[in-house]
Amino acid sequence: MNFDQLITSLRELDSSLKGHVARTTNIGLTVRNWLVGAYIVEFEQNGKERAKYGERLIPEIALELKIKGLAVRNLEACRLFYQAYPTIPQSVTAELPSAGVNPPKPGFVTRPEFALPVSTLVEKLTFTYIVELLRLDDPLQRAFYEIECVKAGWSVRELKRQIGSLLFERMGLSKDKDKLMRLVSGDAKAQPLGDIIKDPYVFEFLGLKPKEVFREDDLETALLDHLQEFLLELGCGFCFEDRQRKIRIGTSDYFVDLVFYHRKLHCHVLIELKVEAFNHVNAGQLNTYVNYFKKHEMAEGDNPPIGLLLCTNKDHALVEYALGGMDENLFVSTYKVALPKLDELEAFLIRETQKIQSS
Repeated sequence: MNFDQLITSLRELDSSLKGHVARTTNIGLTVRNWLVGAYIVEFEQNGKERAKYGERLIPEIALELKIKGLAVRNLEACRLFYQAYPTIPQSVTAELPSAGVNPPKPGFVTRPEFALPVSTLVEKLTFTYIVELLRLDDPLQRAFYEIECVKAGWSVRELKRQIGSLLFERMGLSKDKDKLMRLVSGDAKAQPLGDIIKDPYVFEFLGLKPKEVFREDDLETALLDHLQEFLLELGCGFCFEDRQRKIRIGTSDYFVDLVFYHRKLHCHVLIELKVEAFNHVNAGQLNTYVNYFKKHEMAEGDNPPIGLLLCTNKDHALVEYALGGMDENLFVSTYKVALPKLDELEAFLIRETQKIQSS
């Protein structure tokens, strides 16, 4: 396959599936995107012209195709989709040959027992869900959210919120996993959605103990209680000043989670901890605190304060735009906690998978 043949195959694939929808529009779109990824990977691995394009392959494909929904970012997602789910059962793609589409034939890869069959995934979740799931590198973690999306009927927004709230990690720490999921299901609709800086921070030392139901506020309390110890052990320079520092802006009181003074950098380090994925509101809040300290807390000889936002996940593009034009001393890092007893999580997911398949 050369580049021209690749472009022709992708155009024929898109044209065929527009006129011949496989079961539903969403399934047809998902299958199309999987096949797009398959063709791209096949070209990259076997195409004689692959070296000619190198890293420019995806942009060149997007430029030549000019198909709505297949811009550079979506093409990259399609390729990742195929790599993460390299087989789709014949039952899903059975109608494709009659539509004039001859998909590549990938090798068979067995899905773990705890994971949903790919056919169920394709039939129940749209490609928008899959894009969010592809952000998760751990197969066990991804399988957990696949199952919960199908079982609970989460919206994409709710999926993102649950990932940001570390539901998977909290499930690992919970003694009564079924009770936790019942509480999550009941709350889902009610809840709205420098050099010294590391990314990510790993809080394995926390020693979080399992309990009946591990809630978000339990995790937040544990992290705040131990974050002081963690940062003090990072190295020479951090001097702990305060926790929940009260500052008054206008007629309202606000609280900075943790305040340090770094004696080598000669500045305050303000830390805000969020048990959620990064959003632009977090950046605005921290920027406000940094500006307040710059005006009211700096002493003679001090350098401008540093703001560090710790969150469970971040979209690098959103961070870039959210921090654009703000103080250059603002940083966003992620943190992770250790997972206990992965065998228990696997057993739980196997049970949930069996329930979905038998229903």
